[in-house]
Amino acid sequence: METIDILPNIDNTLLSKTHVSELTNYTPSTHAPRFLLLYGSLRERSYSKLLILEAARLLEALGGEVKIFDPHGLPLPDDAPDTHSKVQELRELALWSEGMVWCSPERHGAMTGIMKAQIDWIPLTMGAVRPTQGKTLAVMEVSGGSQSFNAVNQMRILGRWMRMITIPNQSSVAKAFQEFNEDGRMKPSAYYDRVVDVMEELVKFTLLTRDVSGLLVDRYSERKESVDALSSRVNQQKI
Repeated sequence: METIDILPNIDNTLLSKTHVSELTNYTPSTHAPRFLLLYGSLRERSYSKLLILEAARLLEALGGEVKIFDPHGLPLPDDAPDTHSKVQELRELALWSEGMVWCSPERHGAMTGIMKAQIDWIPLTMGAVRPTQGKTLAVMEVSGGSQSFNAVNQMRILGRWMRMITIPNQSSVAKAFQEFNEDGRMKPSAYYDRVVDVMEELVKFTLLTRDVSGLLVDRYSERKESVDALSSRVNQQKI
């Protein structure tokens, strides 16, 4: 009897069936999980920065190592070469990190240009290295009026585009000017409790995925593309 191929468009030699052992048979990393935190305002009293500082304190209390990027002096995308010192600093931090937190004010119903510029300066690839792929991401926003989710929703789209593992929980702080005291510390509230929830979840997802992120983002289409490219190079050499 003739065998019918039920997947005629698939190269079966490149189709990878994942076994549970591949996701569990590894020696867990023991270093503190590394987090890069970005905020989206340059104001002297920036509520997105104040919220990022609260997130940093929580992540450190949860055992993480934290670095915060200061966007002051970062040029607009394409308005300076990649060798600009602030661009290099941001990209090095992105490579260093295993997870990120993005926090933007909502301005005109969207994330700020300052937030977007930082993300735009982080490329999908740097040579053979992808600085964001497979890393975890938590998104937060602050607003001056009623609670909104426009900025976090947009950052979720960007996280997916940057091939990041964006955690389910998120934080949106309404009327942020009421939620911080004169010293810049966040007041006790349901909003603060949600930030704690988000940071706890981010740490858990990072610890669960950082050692297997390469497997989690391994794609059939990219394996196929690599084989096709290699085959093309071999043929060119023969010619």
